Amino acid sequence: MLDDDGIERVLRSTRRIAVIGASADPWRPSNGVLRYLLEQGFDCVPVNPNQREILGLVSFGTLREAVDAGGPVDLVDVFRRPEECAAHAREAVEVGAHCLWLQLGVVDWSAASIAAAAGLDVVMDRCTAIEWRRIGGRR
Repeated sequence: MLDDDGIERVLRSTRRIAVIGASADPWRPSNGVLRYLLEQGFDCVPVNPNQREILGLVSFGTLREAVDAGGPVDLVDVFRRPEECAAHAREAVEVGAHCLWLQLGVVDWSAASIAAAAGLDVVMDRCTAIEWRRIGGRR
């Protein structure tokens, strides 16, 4: 698990973020975070098998499809229930991501162990948008 300095290092080095569980519903936190990250200059790709487009971006059914279509991702930002996260951790490892980030309220030690064992940085129970604001991030 990363401390505040590690979180800053990861966010400042991140260019492309896959947002798993992104939603087209403007009232969902994943939509607001995706919108904010895009406004901040991050290259984001939504991953949701139930959506074709989110905020004008093509939404992919899986992380693998997103990477195959658009290239590697640095950070996998997960908006899913904890019991779904281990599978996403395995996907993040498989596609060569550098960080598995479980959003605010999402804690899964199994997913964290899978990612950490493969050398990924891991963040749990924190919001990418809140942390970017906290560090005064600018692109």
